[in-house]
Amino acid sequence: MKVELFDFHLPEELIAQVPLKDRDASRLMVLHKETGEIQHETFKSIIDYFHPGDCLVLNNTRVMPARLFGVKEDTGASIEVLLLKQQEADVWETLVKPAKRVKEGTVISFGSGVLKATCVGTSDHGGRLLHFDYEGIFYEILDSLGEMPLPPYIKEQLDDRERYQTVFSREIGSAAAPTAGLHFTKEILQQLKDKGIHITFITLHVGLGTFRPVNADTVEEHEMHAEFYQMTEDTAALLNEVRAKGGRIISVGTTSTRTLETIASKHDGKFATDSGWTNIFIYPGYEFKGIDGMITNFHLPKSSLIMLVSALASRNHVLNAYETAVKEKYRFFSFGDAMLII
Repeated sequence: MKVELFDFHLPEELIAQVPLKDRDASRLMVLHKETGEIQHETFKSIIDYFHPGDCLVLNNTRVMPARLFGVKEDTGASIEVLLLKQQEADVWETLVKPAKRVKEGTVISFGSGVLKATCVGTSDHGGRLLHFDYEGIFYEILDSLGEMPLPPYIKEQLDDRERYQTVFSREIGSAAAPTAGLHFTKEILQQLKDKGIHITFITLHVGLGTFRPVNADTVEEHEMHAEFYQMTEDTAALLNEVRAKGGRIISVGTTSTRTLETIASKHDGKFATDSGWTNIFIYPGYEFKGIDGMITNFHLPKSSLIMLVSALASRNHVLNAYETAVKEKYRFFSFGDAMLII
């Protein structure tokens, strides 16, 4: 299947650069996956599309302030470091710029030496493995020195770091936000509960592979980076009960979707306590086992994300919806508007 099949014209001005003042003020496109019918709503009206007994699954990962700016100890040259994932105790896989200046043995100092890192090797994808030295608690130091790793498509500075976190973020470990969850407020979550909708959480720590373009000619040639996921016993039991009683499972975002589908695929369509690494790649032809619908943002052309969405609602329906979104000037990507596929 050609990657070009998932291309569309996206005016650059439609890529949202800043979040709206209110999280739930975004627009909502409702796409009916069987018919392709489209409805235009506001996000606050999403409650109307859920039935008592349905279950909403959200990703409770929390984004690390994973971008660090330091200097080489020997030359004073500036180095930018982006933490990707923890390999062991104090060793992290990272991206560094400029990479050619960081070789094995290079020492980088951050915050006048409060945090230091020594390059101890390279990763499979050309990154650097850094061993960090510090006194105290690593995440507290990271919180004081690091910056939010906003996607490369966002050029504006973020005034409030919490706007790149969901209101339910808890488990720190992501290099990027599960952005479909950014629309939710505590009030909307409570209204859903009051209506009889179950709400539960999984964890998937989002890697930068989520922004990685599909550079292959065909979809089948593309490989996803592995990301860590976790499902608790309580969540698994609730999801199995919802499914047994005929309720719908609606995932929030591609990260929740990939986690649910990974686990359901391993356990014959059921859910179970589980954790590990997944590189599941969902594209048209995939048969969903874990979800009945999803809430997602509008994604970039030829991305693995639009391929996943096209697997759920068909490529023709999705590309027609995206063409409509462009005409109607919906806001795209991380700080953009939302789509509900049911």
